[in-house]
Amino acid sequence: MLIELNIKNFAIIEELKINFTKGLNIITGETGSGKSILIEAIGIILGSRSSREFIQSGKEKALLEGVFHIEDSSTIRPILDEYSIDMDEDNILIISKEIYLNGPSLSRVNGRNITLSMLKNITTKLVDIFGQHEHQSLLDSSNHQTLVDSFGDKELFELKEQIKDYYQNWSNEKNKLKNLSINSSERDREIDILKFQIEEINDVRLTKDDESNLEIEYKRLSNIEEISNLMEAALLHMTNESFDSPSISALMNRSISIMNNAKKFDENIIQFYKRLIDINYEFQDLYREVQNYLENIDIDSERLNFLSERINIVNKLKKKYGNTIEEILIFRDKSQERLNELLNFEKEFEKTNLKILELENKLKSVSEKLTEKRKIISKKLEKDIKNELSFLNMTKVDFKVDFGESSIFTSEGQDKIEFLISTNIGEDLKPLSKIVSGGEMSRIMLAFKSILAFSDKIPTMIFDEIDTGISGRTAQIVGEKIHQISNNHQVICISHLPQITALADSHFVINKVILENKTRTIINRLSEEDRVKEMARLLGGVDLTDTTLKHAYEMIEMSKKIKKNN
Repeated sequence: MLIELNIKNFAIIEELKINFTKGLNIITGETGSGKSILIEAIGIILGSRSSREFIQSGKEKALLEGVFHIEDSSTIRPILDEYSIDMDEDNILIISKEIYLNGPSLSRVNGRNITLSMLKNITTKLVDIFGQHEHQSLLDSSNHQTLVDSFGDKELFELKEQIKDYYQNWSNEKNKLKNLSINSSERDREIDILKFQIEEINDVRLTKDDESNLEIEYKRLSNIEEISNLMEAALLHMTNESFDSPSISALMNRSISIMNNAKKFDENIIQFYKRLIDINYEFQDLYREVQNYLENIDIDSERLNFLSERINIVNKLKKKYGNTIEEILIFRDKSQERLNELLNFEKEFEKTNLKILELENKLKSVSEKLTEKRKIISKKLEKDIKNELSFLNMTKVDFKVDFGESSIFTSEGQDKIEFLISTNIGEDLKPLSKIVSGGEMSRIMLAFKSILAFSDKIPTMIFDEIDTGISGRTAQIVGEKIHQISNNHQVICISHLPQITALADSHFVINKVILENKTRTIINRLSEEDRVKEMARLLGGVDLTDTTLKHAYEMIEMSKKIKKNN
């Protein structure tokens, strides 16, 4: 769960720290106080794109940090291991985001730099945010199949993987057939080109080792004169004394003579003496080998010219067929495969057609199984959604998962799923986008989240604007449902309704203040006494009266009883 949130130099937040708790965390505050900025910051920590515009005026960077305690690491541990991210024995995960004014943003998990896609793979296992984006996604029927599948079991996901494999192979074969289906003149033209390319490469008789061998030998032969001069100088230093410096051989012999005298007085020196003698023998052998190397060294102009020409030919091939010899050979092999296909056109055409038919039969068979599986899931989903919506004061609702017919193969099957709803008795079922209000939309999405909450392992759920378009008894019921979810998940909820706020386990209030002629956002966790005042503000506005204070106190006390039974 999210145990701590730190924000610095972000929009109108100069520095802010929040310690969240288990259960239901409610955040309230006046319009424009910074509640949406808080959700924006959490979203960026979780992997949403950031912007330099969020950096506070006059600052070089903004810092966002979320501290998570992982109670069950079974789902996230494999991902952390894949990314080589360590987690200490306390199972603490620190996710930070640094947004720079003059540089790229940086994301870190436990101090390790990671990409945005890596971050999202981690955080989707930690937090589920419910806001306006989720409202819109539920209205889009193209998302409905994914939502149905999210309630699926292992068998459903195995069927989906099968379809993906078959579909990929089917697409490949269809493309192959398309490439084969060209007219005879185009085929003849391509055959001529392929033959020329293959012959041009084969004439050079390339091997994979040529890449390094050619360069090494050319480098040696083109620098043979320099090599000869340098080795002669080295040989000179080994044996010939100059006016101001003795040779290595002379120095070696002097050392042997000195050590020979010294060993008469200490037997321990004998071992050094013998080793020096051995080194001298090795040195003399080395001298003879270098001398022999120099005697046999030869400037082979003919070989050098051959290598130069061959390197030029290889470089020309690289410009046409690949950056390395290995890539050139791969190009040749693929060209040969394509040539064989074209030369055996009728046979390949028939063979590919048979493969396509075989894969289409497999796709159809698995797609039918997947459809049946989805229909079983959908029947239960329809029942569960209607039960949840009935609890959420939508008692006359009818909900159906509609399966439209489609003959088109896709990597997800052949289903065209759309959610249909009727909110009043006697009304026809219609698409969600054409019938529901804002308040109904919030409750429908909450119904989905409530069902998912019993099966998924995401520890933290964040609700933003869940109370849009509702009030009175409906707001009370929505609050009870959110608190019910918080029995098994940490819930962070931004609300402006007292019916929901009264059910908080921890209540935070966010305020906008003027400090040093600058607007700043602060947040505080409320005591029981302050909770009553904030509840009274939500009930009756800025001016608190004995009536609103009493009403607020009674709502909190009543909510305590509801929470015990929830």
